[in-house]
Parts: sequence; C-alpha cells; structure tokens
Amino acid sequence: MGKETKQKIKITRLLEDLKSGNDSKFNAAIKSLQVNGDITAIEPLVELLLADYLSQQNRLALIELLSTLNLSDAPDEIIRIVKDENFLRVRPILLSTIWNSKLDYSYFLSDFVEIAVEGDYLDTLECLTIIENLEGPFEERHILEAQLFLRDFIESDGKTRDERKAVLISEIALLLKDFDLDDDIAMYE
Repeated sequence: MGKETKQKIKITRLLEDLKSGNDSKFNAAIKSLQVNGDITAIEPLVELLLADYLSQQNRLALIELLSTLNLSDAPDEIIRIVKDENFLRVRPILLSTIWNSKLDYSYFLSDFVEIAVEGDYLDTLECLTIIENLEGPFEERHILEAQLFLRDFIESDGKTRDERKAVLISEIALLLKDFDLDDDIAMYE
C-alpha cells in the first residue's frame, strides 16, 4: 500500500471519528487532523459544520481547526468552498476562519471584494475584516478586478441597497485606493 493510500485511509477514519457522536473520538480526531490533515479533509470538515447534530463545543473545535490550518495549498481550497453555493449557510464562519488564519490570502483580494458585493451584510463585514488584515503585495490585476466589482455595486439600483452594507463597501473602496497608492509608491522606490 502506497503512502498516499495510507494517508487517504487515515483521513477517512479520522473524518468518521468526527461523525461518531463520541466526544473523545471527536477530540482525538481533531488533534490528529491538526498534525496529519491535508486539503482533502477541508471540504468534509466544512460539511460537518452544516450538520445539526454537532454540539457547540465540537463545532467550536472544528472552527478552530479550520482557523489554524497550516497547509500552503489550503487558501485555494477554502476560497473554492467559500464561493460554493452549497456552503452559503456557513460562509460567515468560513470567512472568520480566514481572518483568524496565519496563511496569506492576499492573492484572493478580488474574490473577497466580489463576495462582499454579492453577499449579505455579514459576508461584507467579514470580508472587510479580511481585507483590512491582508498584507499584500497585491497584483495590479487583482486590484483592478476588485475595483470593477465595486463600480458594479455602486452603479447598481440604489433602492434595493442595504445602507449599512454600502458603508462597509465604501470602507473597502478606501482600502483598495490605499493598496493602489502603495503599489504606485513601491514602483518608484
């Protein structure tokens, strides 16, 4: 049996332990996934967040695990899941794991602006927090794409807009302007 197959079997068993309803198995699986987990476990972990049978304590342990992922390829997978309509119900939770994460999500600047514009107030608030904490550097194309999302939002029908959300979007616009200025300054240094 190859190393990949053994890893896959181990992850499958750990995920089964998370669903077992046994708190000691759940806690042991969480600890093991912190050390042995890989990106194949991320979507099943998020699916568990949708489950109604998880205790609040176990739900918080799962959120903590997602917040502390240290896999370099995790951001791609997390963003894919955040944008998946099947996970809209837990999107604010996933977004909060991003701004609590030590991983670099700067590459996804335009994705966060898109989510902020298209999502509800809570999504926008979470995205603002993420964007405020992004360190960059940002690619010019991502800043331009993000600005297009903002322009579409501003040009949309103002009657249906949530004013609280509009205030958050304007804060995001100011951050993007600062990012753009920072890039211009860096070019001349």
